[in-house]
Amino acid sequence: MVSSLAVAEHRTRWWALVVVCLAMFMNALDSSIVNVALPDIQRDLHFSPSGLTWVVDAFLITFASMLLMAGRLGDLVGRKRVFLGGVVLFTLSSVLCGLAPDQAVLITGRFLQGAGGAFSASVIVAIIVTEFPGRADRARAMSAYIFVAVGGGSIGLLVGGLITQTLGWHWIFFINVPVGALTFVFGRILIAENVGLGVRDGVDVVGSVLVTLSLMIGVYAIVSATSDGWLSGHTIGIGAIATALLGSFLVLESRLRNPIMPLRILRIRSLTRSSVVRGFLATGMFSTFFLGALYFERVLGYSPIRTGASFLPMSLAIAFMSAGVTRRLVDRYGAKPVLVPATLAAAIGLLVLARAGAHPAFTTDVLPGLLLIGLGAGASFIPLLSMAMAEVPNEDAGLGSGIVNVSMQMAAAVGLAVLSTVAADRTRAMIGSGASRIDALVGGYRLAFVVAAGLVLVGTALVVVALPDVGLDVDGVDGAFEPTH
Repeated sequence: MVSSLAVAEHRTRWWALVVVCLAMFMNALDSSIVNVALPDIQRDLHFSPSGLTWVVDAFLITFASMLLMAGRLGDLVGRKRVFLGGVVLFTLSSVLCGLAPDQAVLITGRFLQGAGGAFSASVIVAIIVTEFPGRADRARAMSAYIFVAVGGGSIGLLVGGLITQTLGWHWIFFINVPVGALTFVFGRILIAENVGLGVRDGVDVVGSVLVTLSLMIGVYAIVSATSDGWLSGHTIGIGAIATALLGSFLVLESRLRNPIMPLRILRIRSLTRSSVVRGFLATGMFSTFFLGALYFERVLGYSPIRTGASFLPMSLAIAFMSAGVTRRLVDRYGAKPVLVPATLAAAIGLLVLARAGAHPAFTTDVLPGLLLIGLGAGASFIPLLSMAMAEVPNEDAGLGSGIVNVSMQMAAAVGLAVLSTVAADRTRAMIGSGASRIDALVGGYRLAFVVAAGLVLVGTALVVVALPDVGLDVDGVDGAFEPTH
């Protein structure tokens, strides 16, 4: 009887993984699927070029700013409740976006989508590490999560192109409805609830508001800097407000008995250091999707469908490394001997894309770069994620998961703002010097890819000097996440 129960629990955990990966796929899909539909959205709803950026930025602002609060709420009141609530909000706001008759409704829907995505995504890693206490099973579960989180972005480009060209841009949001409904139904059945820490000592409402506002205003300052200028009074003033709010939050957290973010979490070096490294790598990854899609469409003249298909080799490379290859390499050689060549491969891949030019042969000039980036990402994100959560106590797993996600989203926001500005400024300068539009675009994207490669190389240096050389079986990890449910 015990054996049968153990087998049933084992199967339930893997089906629960499928459920949370469905939610992550929805978030990853939505983060990229909108990009290929932007021209149609702009035409139908009469967005100005500057206003159109809010279709993307509205989601990013609420998603990044609410991750920490949502992750900690999962620790306090139960991760399953927070996860399912996020799925419901994301699904309903997707309907609002699909039905949007004007700009205001669409942007409002995107803000709500970001909030729903934050609540579901913030606790996914925590659910995985508590559902899979064993090293081998957790590594396989993390591999599946990484593939969905990264691969969903490139699949979103292809799916978005197909839907936009055949059904219209409204349907890129309606596709979330059946996925969200299935995720909610099976999530209620399959995901086990953790015993929350409770709110008997009160909920840190002020801290929650401060950290959410500081991150929200900070991300707003970053995304608006592309149009206002990094040294403009507006950007510096908004950035100062965000910094002051963050400082007030940290002071408050150090004095409360039951803070929303116990500062002890920041003393876990494996969490903070690996999160910083992942932030630098995320910049390179997000630049590949964003700048690569623009390069394919504006320079090479690819259709949305062909643009999405061009990223599939990179997704396949990530899938190959996620299918147990990375785990076996780290088990045999340790984290650093795998992470260093992996991050170098991603940087080299970005440099290959920088050399592609205006008339490349895809198989020889573009494909090798995409494959190197995919192999590097697949071999680096998995051990970095496992290292980040290895020493986080089970009762703080939701908060740790939130910090991991915030580091990636903030890096993406900063990276995209910086790289977009670099590309745009270079393009304008070359046009002013008499270059053709295509040559100027190529020059802008080339410089942005080189800067992205440099940021990934900074991440490589941090791997060497800041991270311990460990396998995925970090001391104490197998017992540090015994489920409390």
